[in-house]
Amino acid sequence: MKKKSFKRTLAISMSVLLTGALVLTGCGGGAGEKGADANQTYDPNSTLSLTWLNILHTASPPTDVIQKKIEEYTNTKITFNWVPDASKEERITTALASGQLADIVTLTLLDNSSVRSSLKSGLFWDVSPYLDDYEHLKDIPQEVRKAASIEGRLYGVPFQKDLARGGLVIRKDWLDRLGLKVPTTLDELYEVARAFTEDDPDGNGKDDTVGFGDRSDLRYSSFKTISSYFGAPNGWKVDELGKFTPEFDTPEYREALNYSRKLYENGYLIQDFAVTAKSDQQQQFAQGKTGIYTGMIDIANLKNLAKGIQDGMEVVPVNKISKGDGQYHIWSEGNGVGGLLAFPKSEVKTEAELKRLLQFVDDLIDEEVYMYMTGGIEGVHYEFDENGAFKKLDQDKWQADVQPFSSSRPSEVTYSLKDADPDKDLANQLVKENAEFAVLDPSVPLDSATANEKGTELEKIITDATIMYIMGQIDENGFKQAVQNWKNAGGSQIISEYEAAYKSSNP
Repeated sequence: MKKKSFKRTLAISMSVLLTGALVLTGCGGGAGEKGADANQTYDPNSTLSLTWLNILHTASPPTDVIQKKIEEYTNTKITFNWVPDASKEERITTALASGQLADIVTLTLLDNSSVRSSLKSGLFWDVSPYLDDYEHLKDIPQEVRKAASIEGRLYGVPFQKDLARGGLVIRKDWLDRLGLKVPTTLDELYEVARAFTEDDPDGNGKDDTVGFGDRSDLRYSSFKTISSYFGAPNGWKVDELGKFTPEFDTPEYREALNYSRKLYENGYLIQDFAVTAKSDQQQQFAQGKTGIYTGMIDIANLKNLAKGIQDGMEVVPVNKISKGDGQYHIWSEGNGVGGLLAFPKSEVKTEAELKRLLQFVDDLIDEEVYMYMTGGIEGVHYEFDENGAFKKLDQDKWQADVQPFSSSRPSEVTYSLKDADPDKDLANQLVKENAEFAVLDPSVPLDSATANEKGTELEKIITDATIMYIMGQIDENGFKQAVQNWKNAGGSQIISEYEAAYKSSNP
């Protein structure tokens, strides 16, 4: 039986990566919309057995310590199937194609062609008629619902995220040793990258440091953040007449290309970024090999990884870098939507089943469950210090028991925590500040049949060309040719379809 949520006053804000889940279990037939079986009733406190495939962002699945607490609170029995984050795209695509789905399927790649096509096909319940019947789900803002919808239909509960989490982590001790200030412009940032590479920032007399660390995932690499600083659009630029221009066909994107290419040519950007995973990028920073990390929210994890290796490491989160005009921009990931908790009709066959699952999701947003999934068990995994700040008691135990669940919370914005680590707390505050100058993607609530069919395939043309340009493997004409290839292969049709959808939704 569900307990009453405790009402501890939470002082502040702590962002934990929200990423969701998919479960690969049975398949089956269909179901209708609200009212199709309206005579059926459901007990919100009835015992529920459910399957949920969760994407795993850690090396190992969690213990059952927190799962038992969640099950006790929500009166459920949960079967988790954990899929490593690195293979989620392949597994999602395979699951959707085969129909091997589960009671709850968390879809995080909403711009993936296969995902969008499956959503449009009617495979999942439209939950928009039901959200207002629940304590927490009714509070999901309309703009978030719209951003997560396709052609006015909401095929799952949106993961609510901070609007924009982008920013940098920079070695403050290296800045101090070299007499440099925290950069506020792209020119200053370039100089920091140069000095961190050439001026022996760690003072060991060796040529063994690089300014920028990076990773192969272009969306979360330094390039996407740098392009924001140059004022590039987030995905698409839309003018006053409703004309769509892809971000990679704008002057600002080309400025970012040339900036990153110059970093790479001079050795100020890690040379193997094209084959570097996120975990390796983090290790490079923690081991003192690089001094600038893209991903402000990872600051606490970076410090923890550096323990015993770089014990004197001092870092600073940075969220405001301009071209020199004092204007700030940062791209918004999904316009505040981190994905969907979706309910396939093949598994959830009746409205009564759907309502009970929605009650479960609503319960996950209760304060007590939020704390289980964020901090663990008070007195075991965390405590609140004399200032009311959240403090982990045992990092290893927290990672083993709690961390994988932190990526599965339906909302990271409903409650706030003050972090006992001042660097992490500052990073959390800067994430909130980012909302003031976040750049939204105008295509998020729109639909394009061509993008659904082959958008992911077309995106690879530009991703490969961007990486090749940065590495000096193609010149400006080569990049222009890649853009033309994108247009010829279906990009021009995507532009036309987005323009038509935009005009229809903005008459």
